[in-house]
Amino acid sequence: MTQTPTPSADAHANPAATPPAQAKVQTQELQRAFTLFNQVSAELTQAYAALQGQVTSLTGELAVANGELRRQYQEKESLSERLRLLLDALPAGVVVLNGAARITEANPAARDLLGADIEGRHWGEVARERLEPSLTLGEWQLGDRRLSLAESPLDSSGGKLLLLHDISVAHQMKAELERNQRLAAMGELAASLAHQLRTPLATALLYAGNLEKPELSDAARCRFAGKVALQLKRLERLIQDLLLFARGESIGRDVIPVAGLFLEAAQTLVPLLKARKVRLETDPPAPEVCVVGGRKALFGALVSLLENALQVSAPGKAIQLCADIGDDEIRLSVTDEGPGIPEDLQARIFEPFFTTTPQGTGLGLPIALGVARAHGGRLTVESTPPGGARFILALPIPSAGQKTEG
Repeated sequence: MTQTPTPSADAHANPAATPPAQAKVQTQELQRAFTLFNQVSAELTQAYAALQGQVTSLTGELAVANGELRRQYQEKESLSERLRLLLDALPAGVVVLNGAARITEANPAARDLLGADIEGRHWGEVARERLEPSLTLGEWQLGDRRLSLAESPLDSSGGKLLLLHDISVAHQMKAELERNQRLAAMGELAASLAHQLRTPLATALLYAGNLEKPELSDAARCRFAGKVALQLKRLERLIQDLLLFARGESIGRDVIPVAGLFLEAAQTLVPLLKARKVRLETDPPAPEVCVVGGRKALFGALVSLLENALQVSAPGKAIQLCADIGDDEIRLSVTDEGPGIPEDLQARIFEPFFTTTPQGTGLGLPIALGVARAHGGRLTVESTPPGGARFILALPIPSAGQKTEG
């Protein structure tokens, strides 16, 4: 019996033994794989080339950006250096404070004014040691020099920038200008003064001439003597007011409670108020409210305003003396119930020797105005006839440092 041979396992392992159809399929698959590989390789090559292009572009942009940043940095450095040079050359003192009011920076002018060791110190301590407050807000005395001090916020942390400027020359020029203005006013007042002096002097001479008559009774002689004395007192008051106006007020550094000033002025006017049957109503501020300056000068100015109101007040009327406190000033007002001041005269009432009352010298209001200005304040009038008049003497309120030093 004949046996048919079977394919062995070696026939599958040997390619040569692979049937032609199957070999063809494998060949096609390999070709597709190579084609796909070539396509992917081409895409990768293109992607790599594009990436290289982007890298080159970004590198160029980065180089440009770095150059711009370098340029801006150099400009900022140059600007910072210029600002530093300007601050160093600035004649005004510049002080930088942090939120805790400590000095972090100061230019040479500030160190020259306040000391070389001020950086790192508290501003309040430096100010107490070096600066003395003046009667003008924002101005301080440093030895024989006058400084102006301005401040502005620096950042949200509470820092500040202080600017100190030496205004000694301007202050001296202002004082000289005021002196020249007073001298010029004195020249203009010469003719008016002759007239003002002539009238009471002539009246006194007339009454004095009657005293020489031998047939004059004792009662008449006493009456004429009293009239002579009255006219001589008018002359004395006129000369005193003129001297006050001519030399200006000597402003001191007294710390003056305003309530005490009110009381003193009211007590002084009691006899005149009773004689004219006029009431004085006062509304003083709290006892701790003070002003700094010359007590005698301020008292005289306040009394002048009250006497001015008294002269136009009819019996039974009232005069009000009040105080109104603002943020940085106190306004002392004297209000009367007189006929008021016409608008065309309100600009003239502060002129020397201008008066609308026979008994007035015309110097009370100009002197009061001079006192107000010398204390860094102002004197104004409000009046709408026939509603009376209100004179307002506004004076700066001293800081805590000024009160302590006073």
